[in-house]
Amino acid sequence: MYFIAALVIAVLLAVQAPLNLPSAMGSLMPVYFHLFMVGWITLFIFGVIYWMFPRFSKERPRGSERLAWATYGLINVGLILRVIGEPVNALQPQAGFGWLLALSAILQWLGGMAFVLNTWGRVK
Repeated sequence: MYFIAALVIAVLLAVQAPLNLPSAMGSLMPVYFHLFMVGWITLFIFGVIYWMFPRFSKERPRGSERLAWATYGLINVGLILRVIGEPVNALQPQAGFGWLLALSAILQWLGGMAFVLNTWGRVK
């Protein structure tokens, strides 16, 4: 879904000038970047690592399932907040929606730390 959303936004950004779309469309560039790099590439890499790295133990081959779900949830909630907060903050910076971007960054960082914590013991 993130990959398709990123591609749709990329097309909108590419046809913005020729189709005379509102200049506010430019505020979608960071949304495109985050959907593609975090929502598609990063989550894809995390999934491959979670599945393919050497076993943690026989009882828990992939480490903690709870940390894996925490990683998934934190990164996705952070990304969705970014998708909402980035254009709103760009179009109305005086409205005080910058906290959405800060919360988004904190949640994504926590998700990344949960991933590292869950994966580090599997690095051989």
